[in-house]
Amino acid sequence: MRIGIMLRAFEERGGVGVYARNITRELLKRAPQHDFFLYFAREQDLGAYSEFPNATERFVPLGNKVIWDQVRMPQWFRRDRLDAIFHPKFTVPLLCGRKSVMVLHGAGWFIPETRRFWSRTTRLYARLMMPVYCWRAGTVLSVSEITRQEFCRRLGVPESKIRTVYFAPGEQFAKPEDKDRTARVLERFGVKPGFILTLTGGDRADRKNFGTILDAFRLVHEQQPCKLVVAGRGCEDFRQRYKIPDSGYGADIVFTGWVDQQDLPALYRSASLFLYPSNMEAFPIPITEALASGSPIVTSNAYGLKELAGDAALLVDPSAPGEVANAVKRILQDEKLRSDLRQRAMRRSEAFDWGRCCEKTLEALEGLAGS
Repeated sequence: MRIGIMLRAFEERGGVGVYARNITRELLKRAPQHDFFLYFAREQDLGAYSEFPNATERFVPLGNKVIWDQVRMPQWFRRDRLDAIFHPKFTVPLLCGRKSVMVLHGAGWFIPETRRFWSRTTRLYARLMMPVYCWRAGTVLSVSEITRQEFCRRLGVPESKIRTVYFAPGEQFAKPEDKDRTARVLERFGVKPGFILTLTGGDRADRKNFGTILDAFRLVHEQQPCKLVVAGRGCEDFRQRYKIPDSGYGADIVFTGWVDQQDLPALYRSASLFLYPSNMEAFPIPITEALASGSPIVTSNAYGLKELAGDAALLVDPSAPGEVANAVKRILQDEKLRSDLRQRAMRRSEAFDWGRCCEKTLEALEGLAGS
């Protein structure tokens, strides 16, 4: 087959970007019998998969996203005589007929508790266009079961049209610990093992519920002094934004800024627990990273967070700082509980595997060959 992959999300640092980069590599590696045509929106991304003989890379200048998806991609579909086209994001080229596979990464636009995190224009676009994309696509993949259910329930998409396919964290999270690297990472950030770890992004701090994380840490710190390590891009101004004092509990908060993906396992494995009471996520990659690293987890009792964590985490109400703080204290004070959660995390992490994800994605693409 001649399969196109739309990679305008290639450079994104969030979950969609991680998914796009990894599923592309897995498809190229595991399906040498197929010819893949990779369409990048940035010229500097060319060469990312040059080691694969079954990959042909194209630069298609982005400009407007809608024009890129709906005009330029159908043009390349015909020019490269594709049998199917795959978009690791949530749109499809409508003029490519039913020869397309798209991926749903969430349904937060439609859920009353979380739709405030998106603009009114974005919500309107999603409500108008998502049913069209789902109807037009040959197959729709969903990164979580809760996302599949929400699309079917709120937009009337037939259940048979959407398949749930979990993806996985980077392979570095499942590798044996590199103790020298761990020591260098901890020294760089000035911390010792035993801290509380959380991840957030500056532009998504409210969605990641950083205010509750801060309130919960203050409550924990009053009874049990400890350190909170906050990792993620854009958090350098959080001390001013959230009026965090330089003394008391504020002195024990460390902001790392962006952390390289190869260094993150050192933080997960050195932490006493991973704290992630996000308000809403369909497929929270940090949860899968923490699971693969064997970290005890405190996370929200809602949506994809609950689904992915399963029985390997203490689940809390993300709107209740006191409840979050109590869960954190339980783990800090109970070595047996920490050990049990680490073991559960390793078992639960087996559900997230790039091999299975690739196999199911290929099955969807190959199923379009005769359509």
